[in-house]
Amino acid sequence: MNSYLVGVSAAVALHSLLQLLMTSRMLLRKSSIISSKKHAWLLFASDQVFAFAMMSGGSAASGVTSLNRTGIKHSSLPNFCKPLHSFCDRVALSIAFAFFGCFLLAMSSALDVVWLSE
Repeated sequence: MNSYLVGVSAAVALHSLLQLLMTSRMLLRKSSIISSKKHAWLLFASDQVFAFAMMSGGSAASGVTSLNRTGIKHSSLPNFCKPLHSFCDRVALSIAFAFFGCFLLAMSSALDVVWLSE
């Protein structure tokens, strides 16, 4: 599950970088940031897809991390975070950033809706 979160995070980072480059280019040209309704719908849809992917990746990773912290009581799976405490803390921090990224994508979607309503 953590590899899924890493893959989704990489795709979101690439998507966000492309959006930043396109927006910067439009601002330097002093033209409209969103050129058409189709462009706005494409941004809205991609922001939604990536936000849901980040939410699902963060949720799956948080479940696995929770099991690693507590262990499984009905099996011999031990608590992995006792010997790997700093690793588990870093994983928890990356999951928190995944949810923060999901929030930022949701805000971007909200801005797309504002632009579409004009």
